[in-house]
Amino acid sequence: MPQLPDDLDAVAVRTWCSLALEALGRERAEIDAINVYPIADGDTGTNLYLTVESAAAAVEAVFAAYETGATAPATADAVRAMAHGALIGARGNSGTILAQLLRGMAGVLADGGDAAHLRLALTRAADAARQAVAHPVEGTVLTVAAAASEAASGEGSDLRTVVHAAYDGALAALAKTPEQLAVLGRAGVVDAGGRGLVAVLGALVETVTGQAPVRGPRTAHGKAPTPVDGGSVVGLPVGGTPVEGVPAAGFPAGGVPEAGVPVGEGPLDCPEDGVAGPAFEVIYLLEAGDEQVARLRTRLDALGDSLVVVGGDGLWHVHVHVDDAGAAVEAGVEAGRPYRIRITHFATESGHDLRVQAEPAQRAVVVVVPGDGLAGLCTEAGATTVIARPGEPPASGELVDAIRRAHAREVVLLPNDAALRHTAAAAAEQARTEGVRVALVPTRAAVQGIAALAVHEPDRGFDEDVVAMTAAAGATRYAELAVAERQSWTMAGICQAGDILGLIDGDVAVIGADVPATARTVLDRMLAAGGELVTLVLGEDVPDSLADALEEHVREGHLAVDTVVYRGGHQRAPLLIGVE
Repeated sequence: MPQLPDDLDAVAVRTWCSLALEALGRERAEIDAINVYPIADGDTGTNLYLTVESAAAAVEAVFAAYETGATAPATADAVRAMAHGALIGARGNSGTILAQLLRGMAGVLADGGDAAHLRLALTRAADAARQAVAHPVEGTVLTVAAAASEAASGEGSDLRTVVHAAYDGALAALAKTPEQLAVLGRAGVVDAGGRGLVAVLGALVETVTGQAPVRGPRTAHGKAPTPVDGGSVVGLPVGGTPVEGVPAAGFPAGGVPEAGVPVGEGPLDCPEDGVAGPAFEVIYLLEAGDEQVARLRTRLDALGDSLVVVGGDGLWHVHVHVDDAGAAVEAGVEAGRPYRIRITHFATESGHDLRVQAEPAQRAVVVVVPGDGLAGLCTEAGATTVIARPGEPPASGELVDAIRRAHAREVVLLPNDAALRHTAAAAAEQARTEGVRVALVPTRAAVQGIAALAVHEPDRGFDEDVVAMTAAAGATRYAELAVAERQSWTMAGICQAGDILGLIDGDVAVIGADVPATARTVLDRMLAAGGELVTLVLGEDVPDSLADALEEHVREGHLAVDTVVYRGGHQRAPLLIGVE
């Protein structure tokens, strides 16, 4: 049996993220089913899952950075990674608020993970989330978070007592949400975002105590539950199976919503009954200063509702519901640098659009690219793209969304990163359950994806096309240049911070002092084994003169080899190289 933590150290944070992801995975569909506020679009559970998936992946990346298991990351590194991962991967209204809750906790837990720090972390989290919402409404996840904080604030010095108190407080508040928010009461459900937060806090209880919280009965119509033997209570046990006599997914007795109010329908917007809400949900990450964000809040608040802006230190996650999606994006452009822009039309997403949907294409390609430049190139070639920003790998949910956007019966998925192998496989499996035939070509670098896309022919048989694309990718050796962040031992020797590393097929092969010389050495080594075409992808700050010099270098040493150059935009590596 694993040793239970006395405080929330890095290992405990990792466990918490993993258990929270499992819990939301189990309850995702049921949380989606009770999502009637602020928009009845049935995706709160999915959005919370994807948000925590991104947080968990960020924490795993911190642990993977340690070369041996002898030491674990510092707690501060783990909680900050958790918060950052949630911020960049936040989805929907509830996911954005959860990201701010985790960010608020991380700011305190970075200094310590004992009971006193956890109590303060819960308070900071609830306060930060409420401040991030332009117009807070009671009976939502904000209410549940505040109740968790209040319940834990009076507890003693034992970590287990604090987490149980926070969970019980959140649970009791969740049961009361139908009394506080009319749309929930009419539908006979509790708040979906609040239920997701209860699942996350339940995972924290399991992390600290080693046991999932005990879930006892509640009254049929969502009244405040009565604790059983002083323990935690909720309507559904772990795993989502209803307790005898207790309705599933927050339904009234009998499991049927109140007459005339089907789950997933009802008022589309928050406070005023019968008033339809805005048509679009707009979400983006934004690089901007505090002053610019303050002005952005004011402008977006005038454009729409459900405004939530979370983050800080120059990076923000913006969520708003508007009728004019273009104006919301333009406001972000004026404030700073928006990216990962996602615009959802509520009518289409919730299935109420009466227009005839376009017939799906027979085949499409979905490709992950490291920068805007390659995204444009692949889009011109007919592919659907997902941008992997530096330090921000896409989650499986983003890949599934891209497969859906491709709107095809058959999809070829090019992850272009060895680290995305499992993520891409999970996305492909999910898409297959939705009736899409998906083939995963295991490309390990963007240049392999370019080579595969170049031979793609949608008119030939699916299997034949996949084989040709796989062969083209496999015949392309790949390399990239990187800057060493610290002294380290590599396959090419010991490097110092600031050295230029030339990685060939994923391994450090060259250690150099500058980009041009290192690039020439890497090219010479790769071309020594032969080749017909060199592909160069330049990073955002790399001058065109480097491409000219490298092209001349190839021409002088290898007369029969052609060179093509692309601009990759904002990507992690200053230079990507492919040799076919």
